[in-house]
Amino acid sequence: MKQVVLAVMIMLGFGKLHAQQSFLDNQKMFPKVGYAYRDKEEQLKKEFEKKGLTYPAKYIFLRSFKLDSELEIWVKNKASDTFRLFKSYRVCTLSGKMGPKRKEGDMQVPEGFYYINDFNPNSNYHLSLGINYPNFSDKMLSDPKKPGKEIYIHGSCLTIGCIPLTDEFIDEVYILAVNAKNAGQDFIPVHVFPVKFGNVRSLDYLGSVTLTDSTSQRFWVDLKGAYDYFEKNHRLPVVMVDSKGKYIM
Repeated sequence: MKQVVLAVMIMLGFGKLHAQQSFLDNQKMFPKVGYAYRDKEEQLKKEFEKKGLTYPAKYIFLRSFKLDSELEIWVKNKASDTFRLFKSYRVCTLSGKMGPKRKEGDMQVPEGFYYINDFNPNSNYHLSLGINYPNFSDKMLSDPKKPGKEIYIHGSCLTIGCIPLTDEFIDEVYILAVNAKNAGQDFIPVHVFPVKFGNVRSLDYLGSVTLTDSTSQRFWVDLKGAYDYFEKNHRLPVVMVDSKGKYIM
């Protein structure tokens, strides 16, 4: 009888510990995530300290620029703070062309305003962070039956319609995202732009594309408004979607 009672107590205790396990602890149980923390965390701490930032960041914001092949990570530790740039990562390659994703199989990388909706520690592409494509705007403007899905920021340095990084870089980005979610940031925003609108050469290239693509031109004007707002304020713009799928601020 004593053995039965002891077994029940152990099971109840294990259940309590399991229920209290943090998101971070859970993620570190996966081999690739655990290795990433062992390999990269001290380096990240030193980089944060060098830039006068507090590690780990409780809030992060990701911006990706297709033509410029960059992924930026912005951080802060209080909701009232403005964001500061931590690091820019090189995006390995780009599939498709400038312009939003509008249907399954078009090889396009989405453009617009998203958030991370999936952490995949067992990804076939090392580690991956899913974004919520198609969002509300995409669902109205894309192919109604097959708009496409499963868009990720991932490793392995190859892609068809996603945002690929080297394994080394995705390790860092994944750690930063896990830390932020563990600190309570359930909404981790990801803005994807065709170009870095402050880069004159990139903007000139985009202008050449709009000569034959008036639909994308109008769409990019809306994206640029949000880009300009963040550049000026280092705060996230409030972006909504109207009844026609148009982004409005």
